[in-house]
Amino acid sequence: MKKLLLLMLLSSLIISCKIAINKNPDTKETTSEYGTQEDQMKYYFTATGNEPFWALKMGTENIEFTSLISGKEKLIFPATEAIRAMDANVKMYKVSNETSSATISIQQLECQNSMSGAISPYKVSIEIKNNSELELKKLDGCGNYNTDYRLHDIWVLEELNGFKVFLTDFQKELPRIEINAAENKFMGYGGCNAISGSIFYEKDVLRFSKVISTMMACAPGNKEDQFIKALQNTTTYSFGDNRLTLSNPSGKLLVFRKVD
Repeated sequence: MKKLLLLMLLSSLIISCKIAINKNPDTKETTSEYGTQEDQMKYYFTATGNEPFWALKMGTENIEFTSLISGKEKLIFPATEAIRAMDANVKMYKVSNETSSATISIQQLECQNSMSGAISPYKVSIEIKNNSELELKKLDGCGNYNTDYRLHDIWVLEELNGFKVFLTDFQKELPRIEINAAENKFMGYGGCNAISGSIFYEKDVLRFSKVISTMMACAPGNKEDQFIKALQNTTTYSFGDNRLTLSNPSGKLLVFRKVD
């Protein structure tokens, strides 16, 4: 009996400890070089630099700059549209508030963090100054667009080039894609062959590239080629009613339905 009571007491203590750990308010959210997962949903572009350390977060509502230039300062600027430079791979943003002004340049160029060695697809340069000073501070670092987390799902094709699709248009089942937003990759089924590739993402821009497929011969009339061509011609996207619509300047190309 004493052994049974001791066992029950020990079990109770273990359960209590687990509950206490799960409720620990100091548990931290997973972070990366560019901030927390919450940051990556709120801000479409994030960047960091060293010597001195600085961080940049760009969202649709505001642009947040933090640095250790003079202590720890945090500046909030209103969001603004990009100014296209002569080089198509460079975007420039001119921002200001009551105390400071800055010019932010984002160049599509491979960039290596000077401390961690991590490779990013964008080089970032910032010229910033306090409105009460004449001298500009010039900073360099690396950045990354945060792919829209809503894309991260499995999508089954409903429309192709403006027309509803049917099983008879393909082989056995409808085309589908599974997007991994964290790794900027996708995989799926083209209607005859397995397909996979990469996605390129910027703010409101989505492209499917490096598409490869297995080499199975398709039945006559199979529309896999049309599906893959439409996927590769995509430049933008939108959501609505559990649907993902892929388009380009010519119009709507593909409509997918979200599946669980």
